[in-house]
Amino acid sequence: MTDPLEQIMRLLQPKAVFSKGISGAGDWAVRYPAFKHPGFCAMTLGSCLLKVEGEAPVLLKEGDFVLLPATPAFTMSSPDASGRIVDAGSMTSPGEEVRHGRRDGPAEMRQFGGYFEFVSPDAALLVSMLPRVIHIREVPRLSRLVRLVGDEAGRDDVGRDLVLERLVEILLIEALRAAPGATAGPGLLRGLADDRVVTALRLMHGDIERNWTASELARNVGMSRSAFFDRFLRTVGMTPMDYLLTWRMAVAKSLLRAGRLSLAQIAGQIGYGSASTFSTAFRRHVGEPPGQFMRRAMQAGPVEERGGA
Repeated sequence: MTDPLEQIMRLLQPKAVFSKGISGAGDWAVRYPAFKHPGFCAMTLGSCLLKVEGEAPVLLKEGDFVLLPATPAFTMSSPDASGRIVDAGSMTSPGEEVRHGRRDGPAEMRQFGGYFEFVSPDAALLVSMLPRVIHIREVPRLSRLVRLVGDEAGRDDVGRDLVLERLVEILLIEALRAAPGATAGPGLLRGLADDRVVTALRLMHGDIERNWTASELARNVGMSRSAFFDRFLRTVGMTPMDYLLTWRMAVAKSLLRAGRLSLAQIAGQIGYGSASTFSTAFRRHVGEPPGQFMRRAMQAGPVEERGGA
């Protein structure tokens, strides 16, 4: 069956941007402002305290991996920090490993992290279905993948960008499928971790042209309509039909930007009987007609040339 996570990754188009080593010793605390790009961190030595704005503090230990899909403001510190909080410098600054706290002596904490971007301008739509903080313990291959990303980013070799693109895709997929969906709040991860809901997601992603109804999806997953509807809503945070509409509009935007298909062809590919019914739904969901959206996207040029999300 179709893999919804794979399709979402292809639509988001993750791209590696920046990564480096960070270490700390003694008493230290660093504040980072909200940042629009997704951030990640792999702990390779010791421990530190992560405090994401609006979330409970998390003690990160060696071997842990953290993904912040939208990177809200956060603070990192030594576990029992008592000193003042220092504002971090630019996340894009190049150079050697960053050191926090005591400068002399061996590091007590070491991590490798950074950020990447989703090339798709509609990333916020899909990121909103992910938890604000994804904390994963005891998955060594994630730490190894982050190391590979850092190693490749520091090279000036042929095929570097292509290798980075593939590595970041793999890193993201590994992080999302390793995340504890059962303990996350309502959203895509909980949906992917629920056997009934993920079957419905695969059906919708696998046949987006079909005129799906909640009753038909419920039959396919072996549940009553009301039980399925409630379970999907509690798990994903939206109704099955709202999810299907959201996914259809995301695919429609991608096809419109490509500029290779007519409105009628796009309408048929995402399950609408005519260009007019598609246009009405698109305008209601997006706020402008698809033709206008396509012209504006074409005038702006390819997404990659505009610098991503």
